[in-house]
Amino acid sequence: MNQHVPTDDREEQQQVRADDGYAQRERRFRQLYEEHYLHIQAYAVRRLDVQADVADVVAEVFTTAWRRLDDVPPAAEARLWLYGVARRVLAGHRRGKERFRRLIDRIEASHVAPQPALGDPDGRLTRVLRQLPPAEREALMLVAWEQLSYAEAAQVLGCSPNAIGIRVHRARTRVREAFGEPPPENPVRQTPMPAHTGGNHGR
Repeated sequence: MNQHVPTDDREEQQQVRADDGYAQRERRFRQLYEEHYLHIQAYAVRRLDVQADVADVVAEVFTTAWRRLDDVPPAAEARLWLYGVARRVLAGHRRGKERFRRLIDRIEASHVAPQPALGDPDGRLTRVLRQLPPAEREALMLVAWEQLSYAEAAQVLGCSPNAIGIRVHRARTRVREAFGEPPPENPVRQTPMPAHTGGNHGR
């Protein structure tokens, strides 16, 4: 015998289920944010000239994560997914900034100074990095500063680990040449950056 459930009761049960689902979603996002905020902040700091833009980029990354929470992979892969989002956010940010700079390039150049990379007080490493081909620079920074493996960096950039290895090797060679250092005798994966740059930051 079917029991008739009043409409008000059904609506209340549906609301309870919806509230439970939202609470679970909120808990997952909070955990994601707390575990990876500093990683994404550091990623943005190392790639932006104007540090005041860091908060906006980080906020957009986590806004995207909230909106696409069902697409965020579990555990360690979540950080790589967020790096991928951050990379796309930064690309859009740079395009917008470039359009803006075309309009007021002279004014901006007169009062905005590029910020040096972490551990690079004289800005020398920053200048060298900017001279690298973009693909090599991003591969090197993911491995050197985000401390990703070649496989993890490949996942972020959408290429093979072998391609990452080649890009990192070429980038390191260019950096060493710029600093007047001889190439290594055995070109295997080594310390992320020359010791005097201070670029080796752990997770």
